[in-house]
Amino acid sequence: QVQLVESGGGSVQAGGSLRLSCEISGDTDKNYCLAWFRRASGKERTPIVTIGSGDSTTCFESMKGRFAIARNNAGNTLYLQMNGLKPEDTATYYCAAGPPRPYCFCLDGSYDHWGQGTQVTVSS
Repeated sequence: QVQLVESGGGSVQAGGSLRLSCEISGDTDKNYCLAWFRRASGKERTPIVTIGSGDSTTCFESMKGRFAIARNNAGNTLYLQMNGLKPEDTATYYCAAGPPRPYCFCLDGSYDHWGQGTQVTVSS
């Protein structure tokens, strides 16, 4: 079993930055696929970025250059660095973990474990 706990959310002005963290405990296989998703109010959960044993994948072109995923060497903390935030980035942000795969997909069905989410609010 894997447990995920997000932190670092909050309120920020447009153009600002935030770094979210996700503490990973339990079966912390470094080859797990890890990802960040978000859900805006009244909308479906959407993927942001994934990382596995290799390179990361940004799921949408519009997010490239603004969102970056990383994890610490121990493999027990996942980060999401968010820059140039916009009001439309307001959402609850979730980290997720799934079994190792050659490619970590931008699909929520690929992930078995989810955190409780952390709220990010961007004001104009």
